[in-house]
Amino acid sequence: MNRPEYLPLDCVPPAEYLPMLNKGRVRQHLINHPLFDEAAVSAWLAAKREVDATPGCKVRAIQVNGQLAGWCGLQLEQGQYEIAVVLDDACWGLGRQVFAEVMSWARAFGHQTVYIHFLHTRPEYRFLRKIARQVTTSEMMGNRFTTYELTVD
Repeated sequence: MNRPEYLPLDCVPPAEYLPMLNKGRVRQHLINHPLFDEAAVSAWLAAKREVDATPGCKVRAIQVNGQLAGWCGLQLEQGQYEIAVVLDDACWGLGRQVFAEVMSWARAFGHQTVYIHFLHTRPEYRFLRKIARQVTTSEMMGNRFTTYELTVD
């Protein structure tokens, strides 16, 4: 698999996000929500562009070999910077590489701490547990998450 490219969200047509965002294997690890249609993807992209325009934040589409592999970001949620990584199931092996890229963005922004929240359906990540300042269980939007608090260095 080639190296991922991180592109502004608008570099990928909205319709290209639909298969990934609606795929069952991807959705099982996301907060439950209705399937996307083109209007919903356009609204989601508009919201993510607003996040991208927020100081200290960055949201990008991920392409591999010219194909959409997912999206990732450094987002400000409830006063805390959090990492988001959503990959097509065919690209799940890229997770650590994408994580490292987003952590480099956090360093460049000068963040001290970032959080990553995984829905309870995801396994524990030993490499995250090893580097986390603390690992807790949190509740957001009626869902249970494993939350890793990470020091940015």
